[in-house]
Amino acid sequence: MADAVLVLNAGSSSLKFSAFATGGDGGVLARGKVESLGTDDATHERALASVLDQLRERLAGHRVVAVGHRVVHGGVRFAAPVRIDDRVLAELDALVPLAPLHQPHNLAAARTVARLAPEWPQVACFDTAFHRTQPEVAQRFGLPRRFTDGGVRRYGFHGLSYEYVASVLPGIDPAAAAGRTVVAHLGNGASMCAMLGGRSAATTMGFTPADGLVMGTRCGSLDPGVVLDLMTRHGMDAAAIEHLVNHESGLLGVSGVSADMRDLLASDDPRAAEAVDLFVYRIGRELGSLAAALGGLDALVFTGGIGENAAAVRDRVVRDAAWLGPVRVHVIPTDEERMIATHARRVLGLGGTPG
Repeated sequence: MADAVLVLNAGSSSLKFSAFATGGDGGVLARGKVESLGTDDATHERALASVLDQLRERLAGHRVVAVGHRVVHGGVRFAAPVRIDDRVLAELDALVPLAPLHQPHNLAAARTVARLAPEWPQVACFDTAFHRTQPEVAQRFGLPRRFTDGGVRRYGFHGLSYEYVASVLPGIDPAAAAGRTVVAHLGNGASMCAMLGGRSAATTMGFTPADGLVMGTRCGSLDPGVVLDLMTRHGMDAAAIEHLVNHESGLLGVSGVSADMRDLLASDDPRAAEAVDLFVYRIGRELGSLAAALGGLDALVFTGGIGENAAAVRDRVVRDAAWLGPVRVHVIPTDEERMIATHARRVLGLGGTPG
């Protein structure tokens, strides 16, 4: 019987799944996505139970030897993938307030698998782990040390995507892989990462995934004085502000039209154009900052749904970045699921090489 690795990426409204063979070239055995799940935990659990049932049929003749999960936040403690047990789950539960849109669903998926298929070993792979190679100065806020020591720091996210790009870049552009490269992961969630020799040196997201670039429904960088104003002058509490900056802002909030870049590029509404302008402008601002952190720039890589598919956005970003001089530009489709499968195999000491 052949072996397979299952990968689950449980989000706030969707569940992505993949299964990889462990022999040969580690080919994809199954891949799919369940969308529009809403926020009801029971709905998520039913969806996952249905997916597992379908996968058992699809993977007939294969034995699941590992289940890898994308977990958004690993905090200070988890700087590398780890096998999931009750102690690990309890520690990750404590990080839910730092990633409330994703972490609860990531962990709920692991608990559901443990209940429905306890014989399958599980591995947590963290979006924050790749950025732990950053120098300490890049991870600090200008706050008193008691807060930094308590975990208030710049973590960075989309690490699994960046790690995948870093793993394939040597075969595409060896000089860029060894040098100074900025990767722009542009999608509904968007961030950028400065890499030096394939390791994270700086990134745009910080304490939470709401920081940095303008995104689909997230505002990106925000003066803390705005938060105070929302509280004092507009009477908003923490829950209302959290909903505002994560669900009502970004491309959706600025345009009043859509959070989807495809809709905005096709629209003749001037507010849609303004949202796209802001998206491109913020990328350019952050690109300059990241190039400064690297001491120059050798290559720019686009990935993610917008980065891979919105040529109009890429063209504008590259044109605006002409002041940086000749820079090689690449589009590399990301594959976070394959990266997770590779990590799961390594953590469990399994043979074969998916990815």
